[in-house]
Amino acid sequence: MKKSIKSCILASTALILTSCANLSGPSGDQWTTLFDKNSNLNQWTQVGNANWRIQHGALQADFLSSKDPSFLVNKTKFKDFQIYSEFWADAQTNSGIFIRCSNPEKITAVDCYEVNIWDSRPDPSYGTAAIVDVAKVKAPYPQAGGKWNVLEVTAQGNQLIVKLNGEVTVNTTDNRLKDGALALQYGSGVIKFRKVLIKNLSN
Repeated sequence: MKKSIKSCILASTALILTSCANLSGPSGDQWTTLFDKNSNLNQWTQVGNANWRIQHGALQADFLSSKDPSFLVNKTKFKDFQIYSEFWADAQTNSGIFIRCSNPEKITAVDCYEVNIWDSRPDPSYGTAAIVDVAKVKAPYPQAGGKWNVLEVTAQGNQLIVKLNGEVTVNTTDNRLKDGALALQYGSGVIKFRKVLIKNLSN
């Protein structure tokens, strides 16, 4: 009995440590921090009218004063890269990470690749963890609402890979966009990003 209890305790401890490690984020000189709890918004340009702000160590938006979505656009242009992000969304949140945006003043799913965060999208095949109009997710459709999640995006050449909480949701190729800006979207609900890191994969 004692051995069994001890084994359970050790297993539980290992599970807790593993869960913490999953949200600790990658480390090393290859990774550049675009946002974390120590960041400001100096490297971001706001497009649209959401109430983007840093609150309790997270980048947050929860109100939009116009019908059009709002974006925070990073001032650096990226080509081949891997993104690691931690986000919290509610069930109605419409958000996402837009990559390789050809025009940093016009952020759309046509001018960028839109990695979606939207559990309640009318067509769920292009909902959370899909790339809108490029690569669908399969049922049971990923759900991110009400918890912290890890969203990872890799763009290398024409290959695009998306992972949500360690599970690959998209692995596809597309030749439309080669490089460009990165943007975070707010359209509805509540979105919080507490960590956004990027690793350059270009030669």
